[in-house]
Amino acid sequence: MTIQWFPGHMTKARRQIEDKLKLIDIVIELLDARVPLSSRNPMVDEILKGKPRMVLLNKYDLADSQLTAEWVRYFAEQGLKALPIDAATGTNVKEILPRAKELWAHKIEAQLRKGVNPRAVRALIVGIPNVGKSTLINQLAGKKIAATGDRPGVTKGQQWIKVGTEMDLLDTPGILWPKFEDQMVGLRLAATGAIKEELLHMDEIAFFVIKYMVKHYGAALQERFGIAELPEDLDDPNEVVKVMEAVGRKRGAIVSGGKVDLDKASLIIIRDLRAGKLGRITLEVPGEL
Repeated sequence: MTIQWFPGHMTKARRQIEDKLKLIDIVIELLDARVPLSSRNPMVDEILKGKPRMVLLNKYDLADSQLTAEWVRYFAEQGLKALPIDAATGTNVKEILPRAKELWAHKIEAQLRKGVNPRAVRALIVGIPNVGKSTLINQLAGKKIAATGDRPGVTKGQQWIKVGTEMDLLDTPGILWPKFEDQMVGLRLAATGAIKEELLHMDEIAFFVIKYMVKHYGAALQERFGIAELPEDLDDPNEVVKVMEAVGRKRGAIVSGGKVDLDKASLIIIRDLRAGKLGRITLEVPGEL
């Protein structure tokens, strides 16, 4: 399966970001802690032209905490400070403003030396669809300003949001890139909900999830679905399908004749992953990429 998705509004969003850059002091790049590298838009570095940047690893409550720590170290090696957050509950969100001011401290100090009261830091928030930008904005603003949803493509335009008196935040629609050169990136993003489901083959996404979990989180998979034995030969697609069928039987996804409805079983697997019911799962490891 080749996953491609680049609607016209994303082209427009890129132009809007480029037009506003001259007004921006710093950039807040929001990533999914379960897929930190796959959820980084490779066009962002090109678009942002070296603006000071912080990285936020959102939904870290759903991610493997040990691997999240590894990803924080990975970004530190790239010269980027990464902060794990959970925008839905507000965990670590209060640390964002001090870190933003730290990035812009040299300009604030220059204004103070001139006897000028520092203006609010102007920050641009960027991220792929469904990574939690609107939820984060509402947390920062302390009220519901941005529309939220558990599907990609909720934010359609740009808007400025005041975060107290010290930050002005520019929201942007989530931007995916025209084509995933590495199809594993597309599979990871599809599994975590960054791509509209009507564009996907859910059985292929579930196949990827099961194969990955057998390798990295086998015990969690067995506990959730009561699977007695996991396959050893993951190169045999039939062995992976057998696990999917076991999930379907456990959850009653049966059609006439006693066969497993793989489409229903696939939805069960993907929904459970996204809801954290399979445990805290990270779908990529720094050393393996």
